[in-house]
Amino acid sequence: MTPSSPRHVVVVGAGIVGTATAIWLRRFGADVTLIDRDPPGQGASFGNAGVLAAGAVVPVTTPGLWKKALPMLLRRDSPLFLRWGHLPKLAPFLTRYMSHATDADVREAAAALAPLTSDSAEQHLALTEGLTARRHVVPGEYLHAYADRAAFDADGYAWGLKAEYGFGAEEVLTGGAVQEAEPSLGDSVGCLAIQKHHGHITDPGAYVAALARDFEAMGGRVMRAGVKAITVEHAKFTHLETDAGPVPCDRAVIACGAHSAPLLQGLGLTLPLETERGYHLHFKGGSGGPSRPVMVAAGAFVATPMETGVRCAGVLEFGGLDRGPSRAPLAMLRRLSARAFPGLAAPEVEEWMGHRPALPDSLPVIGEVGQSGVHAALGHHHVGLTAGPRTGRLVAAEIMGKRENLDLTPYSPARFS
Repeated sequence: MTPSSPRHVVVVGAGIVGTATAIWLRRFGADVTLIDRDPPGQGASFGNAGVLAAGAVVPVTTPGLWKKALPMLLRRDSPLFLRWGHLPKLAPFLTRYMSHATDADVREAAAALAPLTSDSAEQHLALTEGLTARRHVVPGEYLHAYADRAAFDADGYAWGLKAEYGFGAEEVLTGGAVQEAEPSLGDSVGCLAIQKHHGHITDPGAYVAALARDFEAMGGRVMRAGVKAITVEHAKFTHLETDAGPVPCDRAVIACGAHSAPLLQGLGLTLPLETERGYHLHFKGGSGGPSRPVMVAAGAFVATPMETGVRCAGVLEFGGLDRGPSRAPLAMLRRLSARAFPGLAAPEVEEWMGHRPALPDSLPVIGEVGQSGVHAALGHHHVGLTAGPRTGRLVAAEIMGKRENLDLTPYSPARFS
């Protein structure tokens, strides 16, 4: 570490993004403390689908979304849900969000997302080099299940854009070839698109917890505390206020997802940050599920084989941070998972709801907030696990003065200043 490098960096948020940032900071020579009010890997990182979605370059806000959104909210088996009582608070975000549903904005977002996602499996392997957490990383294929070829063709805009970044469908199977390729799929699936060079994590919560233990073995510190404020004196960041007392440091990284906005507001940065509430059903000890991750287009959820069973995860619900889970998204997941995987059964089915951090332009915030010494790493929507290691390395490199071959301008916090 050079004399001008920070001596002590505190990373706030022990999900995949924060923990990856902490590991890369240690590798680059920093003294690092990782702080979270909960144990590592217990937030959004715990409940995701586990897919390393390298080809996830297409945001939700595709052209024509504004015409589809209301009918989707009224359909029983749609993956889009809204807690109507949250609508008045949501309206400003939603207006900005929907304004990006243009071809030009989607292509701009895809160009910025691709460097964060396209080599996801390789980035997870690099993150876990020599670490115990490596056992959770499984490179492999990603399947997309459709009712028929017409349904696949109707998704042509997204597939065309994925193909531009090298992630088109390498095989498209129909008829009996679908069940030959993936026997767990029922006859409601008549078309299967296969992407290679993806992967999955066998237990996301356990993976992040293992990364945190590896971080401690590298000499890092994990601290259980809630961070209340960023303290700035004479225009200079000095320390974090926590419920366990002040924590002085030279630099800080805010990586606590959907809960990040209040902390950054103390620096004069008001983020239009919203939560995309996601759900999962975990078929604990389940059998009859897929051999590889499968995105079921009818319902837009992913079924993933994991160490402890089969997880069906997805849904986009706008409902705020404070309300409890809704029953309708979980009921939808039960119906559609039974339809897609008729043999899927388990002695116990666990339900979960969590908060994905979302910004209206579908891009994360990565980089220093002004010249404050505080760096943001948040807002990854549904690609937090996919892009976490790459984001962590970018932030650590920025703090430690390492050169990375990527312009961070598209992710800059300044776009919301």
